[in-house]
Amino acid sequence: MTEAYQYIDTPEALQNLAQRLRGSPWICLDTEFMREKNYFPQLCLLQVANAEEIACVDPLALPGLDPLLEVLYDPATVKVLHAAKQDLEILYHLRGAVPAPIFDTQIAAALLCHNEQIGYANLAEQTLGVRLDKAHTRTDWSLRPLDPGQLRYAADDVRYLRDIYQHQLDQLREQGRLEWLQEDFDALSDPAQYAPDPEQSWRRVKDAKRLKPKQLAVLKALAEWRERRAMEVDKPRRWILRDEVLTELARAAPGDRAGLERIRGLEPGAIKRVGDRLLEVIAAGGRMPREQWPELEPRLTVKPEQEAVVDLLMALLRVRAREHELSPAMLSSRHDLERLLDGDRSVAVLHGWRRALVGTDLQALLDGRLRLGVADGMATVGEG
Repeated sequence: MTEAYQYIDTPEALQNLAQRLRGSPWICLDTEFMREKNYFPQLCLLQVANAEEIACVDPLALPGLDPLLEVLYDPATVKVLHAAKQDLEILYHLRGAVPAPIFDTQIAAALLCHNEQIGYANLAEQTLGVRLDKAHTRTDWSLRPLDPGQLRYAADDVRYLRDIYQHQLDQLREQGRLEWLQEDFDALSDPAQYAPDPEQSWRRVKDAKRLKPKQLAVLKALAEWRERRAMEVDKPRRWILRDEVLTELARAAPGDRAGLERIRGLEPGAIKRVGDRLLEVIAAGGRMPREQWPELEPRLTVKPEQEAVVDLLMALLRVRAREHELSPAMLSSRHDLERLLDGDRSVAVLHGWRRALVGTDLQALLDGRLRLGVADGMATVGEG
């Protein structure tokens, strides 16, 4: 029989739940949210579970979540999530900080030879043999009341996460790999991952790479204005101005309203509302000193004669991945190996546990101190 869950929609029930959860060595956590109509994700439901109970907390019915947040931010309690970044982003915006420590079952799954981006439902099936109902994946979680089917679906997101976590802990400890993940988990609690950075928002604009350097300066000014405006009114960026309009404004750099009216996709209503401000931002971007012009990251191009070297690096990567029963993608991507060949020492494979497993060997192969061979139809590694 499926374990019952609680629906928490009063301050008294929330306070009692927090009291029962306090001191738990670990708490499983998931959220349901909406962001289609907002800049910031709108928390609609928060699911928690420890070894004894499961609860769906309704933030739309509550004046605040402080009693529960105090528990979730307790550094003595491990917060267990699957694909944690979006959930942690919500908590960051609620409290201005990210809880720690974190255990992400998606990251752990890759270290245990699952697909690197495996979803929760697939992981539950592969680990526990449980098939989860997918009927509510497109639910509008902001609508009330929530029916029992929706709440069961939400509760299941932490119900089985508990068993997945315990199963992964056992495997990682048995294999001596638990500490390997600490660097990855610590990075999830870095607030820099979740804090908006309007000054760098131009890097996300589609087709920015097609612009000339001075046009990029105008785009940077426009994208920063759009980001701050979207944050101010809590609306999606595209509702302020779409990417293609930004790039066309940066390319044409109109100096008056007549010029704005010639920009394809820029609606008359937008010109009426923010036309004067757009002209000011465009002019300011055009006055940016050359030494402050933004620069795109140089495009990495691997010469045809270097492709074989990348193939060798990939072969070594697969050998080490097979030896340690890991997914090769957990160690490195081909793109990162291309960066390594280009001299980039910031790639993840040269740091932490990845360096110990394969990074040092990859560098030795590039330096000619290691060689690859074939024996009995299998790739082998030896000193160069």
